[in-house]
Amino acid sequence: MYQIRSLQAVPITPGKAWDFLSDPANLKKLTPEHMGFHILSGSERPMFPGQIIEYKISPFRGITTRWVTEISHVQEAEYFVDEQRFGPYAFWHHKHIIHPSPEGVLMEDIVDYKLPLGPLGKLAHSLLVRKQLKRIFDYRSEKLIEMFGSIPGHSSTLELKTI
Repeated sequence: MYQIRSLQAVPITPGKAWDFLSDPANLKKLTPEHMGFHILSGSERPMFPGQIIEYKISPFRGITTRWVTEISHVQEAEYFVDEQRFGPYAFWHHKHIIHPSPEGVLMEDIVDYKLPLGPLGKLAHSLLVRKQLKRIFDYRSEKLIEMFGSIPGHSSTLELKTI
């Protein structure tokens, strides 16, 4: 199992952060263009428990896959969790958390994931997947700054580790 932890300070209200994050269509804005991200179904409404969202994504050149996630938990204006039901990972559990702060919000992501294929999955993680996920979260951080600004004195953090 692996884990990604990302924390970013954004100068917006918790309500504005929630409105943005709870709209599934906004995920495309936070995904690098080269990944060919396209929502196929399930993005017509804001997040709710049990919501199924189906995507098409190209994680690596020449490889396109479907990805189906379920929104398993929602606490309005605080957090939601998406879990893969079908897709490229053996396991994917992603918590999106909004922490109010005096200057705005701290947006935290905690992703626990596992690749399929045992030793081959471990090799793919070290050679490709880890770097790709880092690039995706770095891109996301840049886009959030571009859209909402940043809070002086607060840098975003990204930690990738084996758990």
